[in-house]
Amino acid sequence: MNTASYKSDYKERIAPALKKQFGYKSAMQIPVLEKIVLNQGLGDAVADKKIIEVAVNEMTAISGQKAIATYSKKDISNFKLRKKMPIGVCVTLRRDRMYEFLEKLVRVALPRIRDFKGINSKLDGRGNYTLGIQEQIIFPEINIDTVTKLSGMNITFVTSAKTDEEAFALLKEFGLPFKK
Repeated sequence: MNTASYKSDYKERIAPALKKQFGYKSAMQIPVLEKIVLNQGLGDAVADKKIIEVAVNEMTAISGQKAIATYSKKDISNFKLRKKMPIGVCVTLRRDRMYEFLEKLVRVALPRIRDFKGINSKLDGRGNYTLGIQEQIIFPEINIDTVTKLSGMNITFVTSAKTDEEAFALLKEFGLPFKK
């Protein structure tokens, strides 16, 4: 199944199902997946600048789009942190790349997690969902032999849904394996 089919699957199957389920009058009311944001916080980068470079390369490989470093906003002396120091990596995916990543996540990466029983179904109250992943090695682009440090990431699905119930139905239709 190519990415165009994931997009067309939304138009042909998911949107009509949601319209029927929630009784929308207009097609513009049907919730859509707006973007997927990959975020990795790297507190260890305060001591070692190479960690950021490695993380940027890994995130770029995973997402298929150039990752950027995120910088601290203020000084925190307890963490030896200065303002504008790189402390994380972030990528925002939209349109075709977003559907491509979603398909890879659902079909390849999540099934590779050891003892996988599904993902939690807790949304944020505004129709968005964040999934935490402990290890970046579940993605096929990452060569396990070259990984120096296992690091997790957050994957946030931003939808146009007004309620968690609508967003949950949308993400479930896309094939995210929620726990029962």
